[in-house]
Amino acid sequence: MALLSKKKRKTYLVSKRDFRSRVKEILGFSPSNISIYEKALIHRSASLTKEDGTRINNERLEFLGDAILDAILSDYLFNKFPDFDEGKLTKIRSRIVNGDMLNKLSVSLGIDTLLISHINKNNKGKKLYGDALEAFIGSIFLDKGYEKTKQFITRQLLSKHLDLGHILITENDYKSQVYQWAQKLNKNIDLSFSENFDKLNKLIMFSASLRIDHEVFGSGTGTSKREAEQIASYMAWTKIRKIGFIE
Repeated sequence: MALLSKKKRKTYLVSKRDFRSRVKEILGFSPSNISIYEKALIHRSASLTKEDGTRINNERLEFLGDAILDAILSDYLFNKFPDFDEGKLTKIRSRIVNGDMLNKLSVSLGIDTLLISHINKNNKGKKLYGDALEAFIGSIFLDKGYEKTKQFITRQLLSKHLDLGHILITENDYKSQVYQWAQKLNKNIDLSFSENFDKLNKLIMFSASLRIDHEVFGSGTGTSKREAEQIASYMAWTKIRKIGFIE
């Protein structure tokens, strides 16, 4: 059996077999050392204590996972947005790793259903599940190494559970700004879509191309049309400002 709680030593959250199965589903591949993932899902409020007095919880794994997540996200965004400067890349990364977003991603993955905590469910802080997600990422790194951790973050977390287009328009609706600018200057604007099946990740990916007067001003890809069009609009608005079409 897995995940013994501190309060009731004879009570387990799920069976060892069920726990391994659910972790495998979250990861997208089989775990090797399952005990590391068990530790990642023990909140400090439910810490276990060894005979030598050592406390067992996910705080150290959270520290590690936070650093690994930042590194992999930086690499991912650096390659996805080659025209963005460090300021824009930092801003996007910050929106992804903030407490609210990590909490939502953790719940979307189902990590919240495996987390052992003695905090009243009505008083759980917004960071509780996000911290568990970071600890979970730290576990993947220790269990499988950097490349497998990168695979989890890019294929499972970012591709399936994160709307990057929404991240880009948190402060501004770039699609509306592009269309308003084009209409004001009587420019022809066209937004087209295509889709293809990503065999590696088993996902349908959408591509959007935004043309102004038949010239491509922005393009984007995502797991939904909305995400693809918002990325394309963001790229187009960035180009419009860069070439001095507006103040």
